[in-house]
Amino acid sequence: MTDGGAVRAVEAGTSTAFWAPGDQILWRYRENAGPRFHIARPVTVVRDDEELLAVWMAPGTECVRPVLADGTSVHGEPLETRYTKPRTVRRDHWFGTGVLKLARPGEPWSVWLFWEPGWQFKNWYVNLEEPQLRWDGGVDSVDHFLDISVHPDRSWRWLDEDEFAQAQRDGLMDPQLAEQVREAGWSAVETIRAWGSPFADGWQHWRPDPSWAVPSLPEDWDRTPAHMST
Repeated sequence: MTDGGAVRAVEAGTSTAFWAPGDQILWRYRENAGPRFHIARPVTVVRDDEELLAVWMAPGTECVRPVLADGTSVHGEPLETRYTKPRTVRRDHWFGTGVLKLARPGEPWSVWLFWEPGWQFKNWYVNLEEPQLRWDGGVDSVDHFLDISVHPDRSWRWLDEDEFAQAQRDGLMDPQLAEQVREAGWSAVETIRAWGSPFADGWQHWRPDPSWAVPSLPEDWDRTPAHMST
């Protein structure tokens, strides 16, 4: 992590402080129905204020991702047993093009932008998740399985509905939470249909500062923030 701006305490319920463009932080997800972190991605801050946190995950970034205990890829496992077999985590690298991630305070989703090689814009991706919790080293959330793909012609479609249903069958999401997630998804769809922020904001034309170094993954990537340790 960088010194200075990225070391300022930013915790839920406290006075707001913001990271500066170029600061390096962690974008993490806790495992579903568990306390551990199983996804950690070092990212560079693009913008951070009362309205939006925007970060860049560069190609080649070392990340942490979940795998089955025997090393099998999670998505290589049949859906029926994907969420019930023991898991561990593995350090890996993000290959392909980078990803721009946008999150508004308190909103139960983030929006990711993907490009093809040569900066040909591919699509927006709405990742339904818990509203993010900020801490001195980054932001934490829990993924809610269901996603939405939004294309340059403004068409959209649900993604991973099979995983969303399986997670409910396996007890990773109770009916009340599942209903809230679906409602959040429809709220995102309303924003898409109205072509509101961030879809209308021109982020597909954004490019990273060429002077930015690829952030490194810290050894204590899974450390417990102060707001969770009490």
